[in-house]
Amino acid sequence: MDANEHTAVAGLIPTQDDAARRLAILTLDEAHDLLRLLQLIAREGADELSQEAGWFAREIASRIPSDN
Repeated sequence: MDANEHTAVAGLIPTQDDAARRLAILTLDEAHDLLRLLQLIAREGADELSQEAGWFAREIASRIPSDN
């Protein structure tokens, strides 16, 4: 993924103010799937998208029960 694609994807990510409202509409399974995806993105690098993915992953992980 090049820099332009990262920028386009980052523009789709809601602001932190919108996060709580948007998370409320996810099922628990969807939240766990999203958490795994965000954790993968966060581990891939140190760019802005990875940092945002890490923030969202931490927020989701703190709000949902563990996936056992």
